[in-house]
Amino acid sequence: MSGEGQKGVLLVSKIREGTVIDHIPAGRALVVLKILGITGNEGFRVAVVMNVDSVRMKKKDIVKLEGYYPRIEDLMKVSLVAPEATINIIKDYNVVEKRKVEIPKVVEGVLRCPNPTCISRKPGEPISSRFLLVSGSPLRLKCHYCGTEIGENDVIGQLVGGGRS
Repeated sequence: MSGEGQKGVLLVSKIREGTVIDHIPAGRALVVLKILGITGNEGFRVAVVMNVDSVRMKKKDIVKLEGYYPRIEDLMKVSLVAPEATINIIKDYNVVEKRKVEIPKVVEGVLRCPNPTCISRKPGEPISSRFLLVSGSPLRLKCHYCGTEIGENDVIGQLVGGGRS
């Protein structure tokens, strides 16, 4: 149904230029906006549709951002909380580019290792955090330096709370 209500009526109008992030797990649209740093004060027109029926996911969220185009590093962060998300780039009301996000095999400098004795947390060390993908579903990442594993809730908490290395 992709953003449609009953009887095929669009819940949110099409955007002229910008980005549509589709196939976000139900209830995570606001997390995605937080990760992207979108507060509503930037001047972009933002539409959020939550808990819409989806054949593939049963329920999903959709975010439409008029005049906004994500950076590659933003898409990597989105992939950690919405691994099935599809990014649609819109120009003149048409989709000109469509891509699925991919969870990277290595996540560097984005998350903080929760192990207080990890070398990546020591002041003055010239390294940034580095996590290796253990599992995409459920999400599990392992610190490259100390082996500490973190899961989806830890990742979301850090990305939304701003915890960084």
